[in-house]
Amino acid sequence: MTLTKIDGATFAQMVLAGAHHLTNNADKIDALNVFPVPDGDTGTNMNLSITSGANEVKKLNNESVTVVANAFAKGLLMGARGNSGVILSQLFRGFSKGIEGNEYLDIAGFVQALESGVNTAYKAVMKPVEGTILTVAKDTAKEAKEIAKSEEDLIVFMEKVVQASKASLKRTPDLLPVLKEVGVVDSGGQGLVVIYEGFLAALKGEELPQNTGQDTMDLEDLVHAEHHKQAQDFMNTEDIEFGYCTEFMVRFEEEKLKEHPYDEEKFREELSAHGDSLLVVSDDEIVKVHIHAEYPGDVFNLGQRFGSFINLKVENMREQHSKIVDKEQNSQKKKKPFGIVTVAMGDGITELFKSLGASVVIQGGQTMNPSTQDLANAIIEAHADHVIILPNNKNIVMAAEQAAELSDVNVKVVPTKTIPQGMASLLVFEPDASLEENHKQMLEASTTVKSGQITYAVRDTQIDGITIQNGHFMGLADGKIKTSNQSRLQVVKDLLSEMIDEDDEIITILSGEEATEDEETEIIQFIEQNYPEVEVELHQGNQPIYSYIFSIE
Repeated sequence: MTLTKIDGATFAQMVLAGAHHLTNNADKIDALNVFPVPDGDTGTNMNLSITSGANEVKKLNNESVTVVANAFAKGLLMGARGNSGVILSQLFRGFSKGIEGNEYLDIAGFVQALESGVNTAYKAVMKPVEGTILTVAKDTAKEAKEIAKSEEDLIVFMEKVVQASKASLKRTPDLLPVLKEVGVVDSGGQGLVVIYEGFLAALKGEELPQNTGQDTMDLEDLVHAEHHKQAQDFMNTEDIEFGYCTEFMVRFEEEKLKEHPYDEEKFREELSAHGDSLLVVSDDEIVKVHIHAEYPGDVFNLGQRFGSFINLKVENMREQHSKIVDKEQNSQKKKKPFGIVTVAMGDGITELFKSLGASVVIQGGQTMNPSTQDLANAIIEAHADHVIILPNNKNIVMAAEQAAELSDVNVKVVPTKTIPQGMASLLVFEPDASLEENHKQMLEASTTVKSGQITYAVRDTQIDGITIQNGHFMGLADGKIKTSNQSRLQVVKDLLSEMIDEDDEIITILSGEEATEDEETEIIQFIEQNYPEVEVELHQGNQPIYSYIFSIE
């Protein structure tokens, strides 16, 4: 029997199947990331983004395809994390516009929706790069238009669409040299293919592999109950001993378990030393943790011994409590002329940004990209007529721009890609200048600073002629890997030697959680001995992931 059109309920099942299939393949997609650095991870970001969209669809009941598509697009838009998540949200934002007003979806409508999605996504990206998810979406839409000329059955049509997407994905290394060098296809493109595979499985009535870990365990109700045990309206903010509501999910990895066997009871005891309101739920594949901790990074380190993060979430409960207590008062306060929203990880960096004038600091960065909704909430929290956002990470810029577009107040994004760029931008902010003048000055300032980062490799690879071994340290200059060695101190010296030149005057060092006092002393001595004209400042950033961040001006 030929299937010529589908209703909203069927399309909803396609969306949910696509989201489910992406969840099951998130780790495989993460593994395709080109750089061996601890990353926001394409698969993780796309998974969190599409899950937000799927959750909106789950709330519907027998609606038209237009209503389903709009709900999916809205959820994706607000839940979008990382560049891959934002592009995915734009693809389906355009998709929903392409079928606006339709009760059912046929082949012609599907083609129109795919084309509309591609057009919307390309417009959203300032400098589209071929060989990415954009290319796969574009090639698939183009081929779908050709398939539609001779095909009437939606199932056969979708089978050919999936084949076209896979063929385009296979070509991505030919379009993006770095993919060919590392020997992988584009991770975002792979994510889109997986979603289309889920669409097809739903149309054919096929069962996808079950994700027992995430589907059978849910901390949400437990956390909700735990939070409501605390009568927050009847306590003082300063009485909160452990200030960060910390949640994470880890998928077990065999190699890591050999070195650190998982014992739930022992793990629970270890975590309990770092906070309260502890909840631990695990099965054979995944462990989920909720804890109120003062140092979330310490808790993350304990969990990462057993595998890879699927999800990370940190919320500042002191700020949340203050909002609850002062909600009525805040609503009556007059808005400030300016508010500055910035993103950072690490208590030290957070305090540094606040001292430089940031109104709201969102906890986030590498491995934890805030969503469009998180950034939109921060804009509201800034409570100002004009708001400037400093993302401080290349994978957060698009979500920030999306949040700015959705805001009711005047918002400008200074597309800072590193913490040093964010600091340099804040230093030139002028309260008496206009929003446009400040945006221009801060943008210019962000380009005058050099950013260095020391982190560790998460796998073996070879890139830009540098052979990198899993677990070795790496030095990055403005996002580009420059050196790698098993000695962290040697990597620091090699990176600084690469970056410092005769025009530089100041080096600001932000030391991370893994830094040691002896190492900091030796780094400062190295700079003073080899670059005596350069002034050195050291701040305890306490950031995870990066042992050191260097700002060179």
